[in-house]
Amino acid sequence: MAPQIRVAIIGGGPAGLGVAIELARLPFVDWHLYEKKPVISEYSSGLTIQRNTWRMLEHLGAAKHLRRSDFFRPSNGHITQHRDGRTGDLVLAAETKGSTTTAPHHQPCRAHRAVLQLALLKEVDQSRVHVGHKVVGIEELPFKRIRLLFETGLTDEVDLLIGADGLRSPVRDFAFPEYRMSYTGATAYRALVRTSNALEVNGMLPEVIFWHGTDSKWVYTCPLGGDTFEITCRIVEGKDVKGDEQRLRASWGREASVPEFVVKYAEFCPPVQQLLQLVTSVQQYDFFAGPRLETVVNRGSVALVGDASHPLSGAFGAGAGFALEDAFTLAGSLEWAFGPSSPAGGHARSKLDAALSLYDRVRSPHYADLYGILDGYGEAEQLVAAKALPPSGEIQARIQSVWDPKHNWIYYYENSGKGYSGD
Repeated sequence: MAPQIRVAIIGGGPAGLGVAIELARLPFVDWHLYEKKPVISEYSSGLTIQRNTWRMLEHLGAAKHLRRSDFFRPSNGHITQHRDGRTGDLVLAAETKGSTTTAPHHQPCRAHRAVLQLALLKEVDQSRVHVGHKVVGIEELPFKRIRLLFETGLTDEVDLLIGADGLRSPVRDFAFPEYRMSYTGATAYRALVRTSNALEVNGMLPEVIFWHGTDSKWVYTCPLGGDTFEITCRIVEGKDVKGDEQRLRASWGREASVPEFVVKYAEFCPPVQQLLQLVTSVQQYDFFAGPRLETVVNRGSVALVGDASHPLSGAFGAGAGFALEDAFTLAGSLEWAFGPSSPAGGHARSKLDAALSLYDRVRSPHYADLYGILDGYGEAEQLVAAKALPPSGEIQARIQSVWDPKHNWIYYYENSGKGYSGD
């Protein structure tokens, strides 16, 4: 079949790579991927590969590139420990709902983000990947076509523009020019140390652990595979940051002062303090978020996938999985619309309109439910704060009210009470 539509994918993260693999299977699509960095690479530290993410990776052909040593899978079935970070006492050991019915090779695990990205990249047609191409201009043409201008001087005209360009998406800015995000007041600090050194700390375990402090602070510790150990810390640094300070905040990683980082967690127990002393380099990620987009498609020619479609700033620790689900759904919608059972008629533009409509009808309600969970988190935090509890009571109340396993449907698609059931 000769190509009927030309597609540009902006962004070479898991979202963009997942879309590229899917579109390569559709003979009616002529696609190209553009990445602004000089190489396809990944920042940050760890991510969780949940059951649905494993299934996506198998479907995409990338799972075979992951070795057992590339990730950490807890022997206890990914039971997450929630500890009082001041005392080290265990408050809650939460088993992920659905894990008992999950096949062993689909059990959740932790891995460095680069491991997942490289596995996906091995399945992508490299001749269609263009690195060092930063988008500097997007223009709408007649008949819903789009012209892209890159910093290199290259231009491209496409029928469909796919924004897989992350939280601060230029494609989203074009599709929804009135949309705004802002700093939430919370910041994450991420560091990597050697697992062999981390486990020499008395009281540090090779488990998935949240060490909770006061005022919504926590320290997350977990091996990532090999000799890599992840430390991710959250803190609320300014709920009312505005003006110049708001503009100085950055959602991407930037080098931070290790001593200034460590002192922020001075209230934590000796095992955490000793672990933080191993840190030699730390990256700062300010959390940005915005209101839910009512639709993930616009202008008849733009579709958003991954973080670009749901600016949640890592709220669920499953952004890569959500992105691959977006890619799967978008490709499936295109395949249906351009297939023999399509009700869209014979014109490529009508078929594309039908595909984007279907993609939106599937994914937008999903993200609406995720935002609903976030609203519940905010209400729970306010209730805890209003009680003015002593530190240990505050920590226990927050763990019990916020870290609720009923939300695990987002990883397993079991019945959530909101219309999701089965697979």
